[in-house]
Amino acid sequence: MELKFGKKATMAVTKKNTKKKEKQENLKEKRRDETKEKESSKNLQKKSKEKKVRSSLQKKSKVKKVRSSLQKIKLSDDEEEAEKSSQISEYYSEEEETSGDELNDGASPSRTVVARKRGDTNTSGGVSDDNDSFHSAVESDSSEDEVAPRNTIGEVPLEFYKDEEHIGYDVIGRKIKKKDRKDKLDAFLANVDDKKSWRRFIDEYNDEEVELTKKETKMINRILKGKTPHADVNPYEPYVDWFVWEGKGHPLSNAPEPKRRFIPSKSEAKKIKKYVRAIREGRITFEKPKEKEKVYLLWGDDSSSSGKTRGLSYIPPPKAKLPGHEEAYNPSLEYLPTQEEINSYQLMYEEDRPTFIPTSYTSLRSVPAYANFLKELFARCLDLYLCPRVIKKRVNIDPESLKKKLPDPKDLRPYPTTCYIEYKGHSEAVVTISTDSSGQWIASGSTDGTVRVWEVATGRCVRVWEVGSSIRQVAWNPSPDLPILAVSVDQDVLILDTGLGSEEEQGKIKDLLHMQKSTISDESGDAAIVSWLSDDKLGGLRLKHSKTVTSIEWHRKGDYLSTVIPAGESRAIMIHQLSRKGSQRIPFKLHGLPVSTAFHPVRSIFFISTKKNVRVYDLLKEKMIKKIDTGLREVSCIAVHPGGDNVIIGSREGKLCWFDMDLSSVKPYANLKIHKKDITNVSFHRSYPLFASCSEDGKAYVFHGMVYSDLNQNPLIVPLRILQEKNGILDCKFHPRQPWLFTAGANSVIRLYCH
Repeated sequence: MELKFGKKATMAVTKKNTKKKEKQENLKEKRRDETKEKESSKNLQKKSKEKKVRSSLQKKSKVKKVRSSLQKIKLSDDEEEAEKSSQISEYYSEEEETSGDELNDGASPSRTVVARKRGDTNTSGGVSDDNDSFHSAVESDSSEDEVAPRNTIGEVPLEFYKDEEHIGYDVIGRKIKKKDRKDKLDAFLANVDDKKSWRRFIDEYNDEEVELTKKETKMINRILKGKTPHADVNPYEPYVDWFVWEGKGHPLSNAPEPKRRFIPSKSEAKKIKKYVRAIREGRITFEKPKEKEKVYLLWGDDSSSSGKTRGLSYIPPPKAKLPGHEEAYNPSLEYLPTQEEINSYQLMYEEDRPTFIPTSYTSLRSVPAYANFLKELFARCLDLYLCPRVIKKRVNIDPESLKKKLPDPKDLRPYPTTCYIEYKGHSEAVVTISTDSSGQWIASGSTDGTVRVWEVATGRCVRVWEVGSSIRQVAWNPSPDLPILAVSVDQDVLILDTGLGSEEEQGKIKDLLHMQKSTISDESGDAAIVSWLSDDKLGGLRLKHSKTVTSIEWHRKGDYLSTVIPAGESRAIMIHQLSRKGSQRIPFKLHGLPVSTAFHPVRSIFFISTKKNVRVYDLLKEKMIKKIDTGLREVSCIAVHPGGDNVIIGSREGKLCWFDMDLSSVKPYANLKIHKKDITNVSFHRSYPLFASCSEDGKAYVFHGMVYSDLNQNPLIVPLRILQEKNGILDCKFHPRQPWLFTAGANSVIRLYCH
């Protein structure tokens, strides 16, 4: 067993030795091959250099021969024609004898093959120098130093010859074959040992390899660095003053400076405007300045730090106000009050009354002692000693961060923005307007005593009623089957047939407005408050009241109508039923003068607004549900949201209050001070989240008011647009279906604003 193991070990050792010898021999063979390749590459480089030298010598000899040929050409025209014919015949005879390969081998790498003369052959393989020079002299106008390109395809793209074996054609029409290029691996291995490989590049246009010289590489490096190509050039040479200044009394030009140097440039102003506009729109932004690092004393004594001091810190008292021009002994006349102003000071409160009245004296001697000096000094001492002073640490808060972030109005479209149609026909101010449920017609009432019905789309006046006296309010019936109008004129309420609608609807309206006998409702004592009469002149009904009617409002079903009678002892709110021709008072006690009323859009709830409060009643249970304390000086109008849970109230002082019925009845959800004068009307849109307010200051504000179904989320109020008119706006109403707004102006014009 021991012998067997010994034989195996010797066999393994011999195998290892043979493998090492084989590896060494292979390495020696590889090194030999590499040295052979290097020698062959060096030989090839030498041969290429020799070829270049030969080609340069050939070019010089060709130039000489071109000059001699040009002299021969000038001898005579007849001799030239004879020589040309003989040369052409010789060329075709030689072309038959020689092959294309021999011609290509004899041509230089940077020249095309041309016709040869018989008997004159080149040493390198055989193109005639005389014939070449002759053809180059005849066919080309190039300079003597210029070398003809190898590529003869002209402006044809090289991509067309990618898959071809040739790169164009010579003068005769034979194909010029491409040079055989090395593979990428062979080229890489050849470039590793060659130090000058980085100077070489392939000229694809002429299909040849070009090597840059040292001078050319130096020029390229200087150009890349931004210097002059040649190192001999000095760009900072001293300036040579060509003008002789001695003995000259004046400069070159004594002309005055032109006016354009003193006038601001218009082109620069336009550029500045463009930049300003781009900065405002946000197209040009600037980098914010970096905040400086806060430096503080680590071990030093900082007297300003309040944490290190023990006990009370010293707080300097506020400085007294320095005397001004009013305290002068002889102030100017503009500071001296008149006798009327002095008398008016006595009527003021002591807090508002000025403590010092300026007077004028002729000199400083005549100025008496100040009477209130001791009093003011004593009051000053009391303020300093008795008033406690405390250090108040200010909190650095960015005021913009406290603002509520509202959405962009562009994202809340559509809403009314521009005036689209003007309805002209009234001679005096338009006090009230109302739209029908379909949105096709609009009614208006004016102080000229007329009621007009207009077509919304065209602005055409369809019908006119001359009532005689100024109209307070116009209200269109909300039912689409009953196109009738309710008009309040002084003590009467007129219910008029507009004549619109189908024949069936007109038949219903005639039966509804037909009345045989006059009826008197709600008698109190001897006098009746309301009496129902038929009006043959205007074609409708007349409801006569005891006092003037200021406001009317339809129920959503179109059968009930409420009227407000604020004047007199019998100030009351009446509800009329059109189908039964009856009227009755509301069974609630009024607290204050009533201003306007409103029906709930869904439930049987009735809103009554007085000058100070708004009360909400349930008509079925006949009791008050809620009381809203507005906190306003005087309420002018009211509008209920289509959902019924939110109310907006306008006032005579220009304030607009939004109340959420579910949140609070004392504090408004939003209080907007937007108008300078009285708010004449407020209005909600039926389907879009929009509401508007108009005022006597000639402005109508359009708001986005979104009420969410989620009770935990508050309503969103965003101001959208301000619609400006010259005169006051007395009424505003939304279109029932489109986001349009109608405004009634004091200049007798009704305007339609569209999105």
